[in-house]
Amino acid sequence: MSNSRKRIGIVGLVVVAVQSAMAAAKAPAGETLTPIGLREIKLAGEIGRRVDITIYQNLLALNTEKDFLDPFRQRNKVAGYIGLGKLIDATVRFAAYTNDEQVRALKNHLIAEAIKTQEPDGYIGILVPASRVWGVYDIHEMSYLVLGLTNDYKFFGEKASLEAARKLADFIITRWSAEPSRIPGPDGKRGSMYGVTTGLDGALLTLYEQTSDHRYLDFCTNFAQYQLPQWNVAIKLDGPRMDDERHSYIYMALCVAQMQLHGLQPDPRLLKQTQQAVDFLTRQDGLLITGSCSMSEGWHSNQTGSGPASESCATAYLTRMLDRLLRISGDAKYGDMMERIVFNALFAAQSPDGRRIRYFCPFEGQRAYFGDTYCCPNNFRRIIAELPAMVYYRSGDGLAVNLYTESTANVELPDALRLTLRQETGYPSSGTVRIHVDPSRTAEFPLGLRIPRWCTEPVKVAVNGQAVASATPRGSFLTIKRPWQAGDRIELEMSMPWRWIKGRQAQVGRFALMRGPLLFCLSPEVNRLPKELDLRKIVIDPSSVCAPSEDARVRPGGLACKVRAWSPGRATTQPSDLELLLTEFPDPSGTAAYYLLSDPSMSQDDELPVARQ
Repeated sequence: MSNSRKRIGIVGLVVVAVQSAMAAAKAPAGETLTPIGLREIKLAGEIGRRVDITIYQNLLALNTEKDFLDPFRQRNKVAGYIGLGKLIDATVRFAAYTNDEQVRALKNHLIAEAIKTQEPDGYIGILVPASRVWGVYDIHEMSYLVLGLTNDYKFFGEKASLEAARKLADFIITRWSAEPSRIPGPDGKRGSMYGVTTGLDGALLTLYEQTSDHRYLDFCTNFAQYQLPQWNVAIKLDGPRMDDERHSYIYMALCVAQMQLHGLQPDPRLLKQTQQAVDFLTRQDGLLITGSCSMSEGWHSNQTGSGPASESCATAYLTRMLDRLLRISGDAKYGDMMERIVFNALFAAQSPDGRRIRYFCPFEGQRAYFGDTYCCPNNFRRIIAELPAMVYYRSGDGLAVNLYTESTANVELPDALRLTLRQETGYPSSGTVRIHVDPSRTAEFPLGLRIPRWCTEPVKVAVNGQAVASATPRGSFLTIKRPWQAGDRIELEMSMPWRWIKGRQAQVGRFALMRGPLLFCLSPEVNRLPKELDLRKIVIDPSSVCAPSEDARVRPGGLACKVRAWSPGRATTQPSDLELLLTEFPDPSGTAAYYLLSDPSMSQDDELPVARQ
């Protein structure tokens, strides 16, 4: 190390522990953190692998002609949904991220073929004329087409896409405004309306952001049947209809739209519904151990995890909602929640090879794959396409690191300063993270590092080999502000001990095994257990958890661990008779995530639901 670097490391270092005040002086209205662009980052590690396999093993393997485009050419349905707009939106983002010719060609083809079907009045859809607008899911389908086409203009400057988006949006507004008292949906009820118009608000707000045409903003905020700022309902766990009060995806999509509007017209009242959702998740047992939520697409709090648990649409929109909350508040706990959901519920909703996607992702019992069209597969593709923008955020004059994964970010900071930030890590298998800092010239700026809430031991941080003394609490951002120069490096050491997490509600008396952000499951197939064996009655010795071993059945460099256990009915006073291998939760053959323990005193509370800040 040069003497000059030693002097910088000793003299110029300022360390600040920040929970929610990582102020971004030049951030958009209502935001303290701002995502870097899709073209400014390249991912590796497990997050990068998931992005890649979604593109090359799923997106490019779809039969887009038959499954997605033909229904729009035929337009012979009275109701129904395909998800072409969501597919276009995902493909646009993947094309921007990769700049891959194949992906760009698919994007251009999907959009060109969709625009070819646009009728003179602006309609693009799958329904017969008599069912348009008022038919079930027609506005929902059109809304995401508006969004995908608008984002093609946003990321690629395609004016034809913007023109088609405006014509389609104008069609929706004109037709609905002509019958302002009419409510779309199956029963004419306002609460049910949101299920068939999901995405309209976000699409129109995005169109307004790109055009500055107030008609789109005004329709969201002032049209009698919509009035997004006035949306204000209580979360319900039961009722006769799966409406905006009960349906978790619909509710969170409206929360995301209100937060998008908050970015345009900051108003704390627009955050009320989102805070209600966070309180329900973290204080009323709505958050599952996998990081996701929902049962049969609705809110639930009894912690059951079998059957139609953890809808992929809910997983996607919860991740998106947490991203917005992180951006608005700068509070690291939302990054902690994002990390849990990404590495567990989200990745478990996809086969390890990337080709198949799930509609539901239970943590108890068998998991099933779904087809390529409809809401969940396409919302999965969309959120995977957004992940590159959830790793690094601009914070004031510097950057904040939210997700740890092998990656390289190339960004421009104020005063024409170019910064390359490169993460070198085996995360989430390892808690060691090296961040290489290479500014274009020596300059002082802050770098924020999220210290995960699961860290039960002090995190070791060093800059150029010199320890950074800090009392930063877990669940916070550690901000290091100093003069940085090319070749500097930050080293984080986050110890990853095993954690037995206490179950809640239906899981009381049972325990889940975690290490870092990863949840581990039990697979009868991997362990060659007889089908008749009741996994819920197996008792595990919690002290028998060994050091993790490498296991590549879910991902390269993945982990598994061995435990000793007693088969059902066998007394724990006798020697254990089972040796089990627990694998990462995305293991498609896993059917259990909670277990009985011979010594429950070795367990602890889940760090996410007990956070009441």
